[in-house]
Amino acid sequence: MAIEDDIFAAPKKKPQHEIGQPLDSLSVGELAERIELLNAEIARLEAARTAKAASAAAAAAFFKT
Repeated sequence: MAIEDDIFAAPKKKPQHEIGQPLDSLSVGELAERIELLNAEIARLEAARTAKAASAAAAAAFFKT
C-alpha cells in the first residue's frame, strides 16, 4: 500500500519563490504574495538569529566564570 500511496500522491509543490528568478511574468498580486512570503521568512530568520545569539551569550557567560 505504501508504494501505491507514493505513486498516486499529489506532486510536490515547487517553491513559491526562488531567489533571482525573473519577475516580469508575475502579476501585481503574485508579487505581493511573494513579498509577504519573503517577509515571513525574514522574520523567521531574525528570530533564529536572536535565539542563537542568546544561546551563545549564555554559553560564553557560563564558561567565562
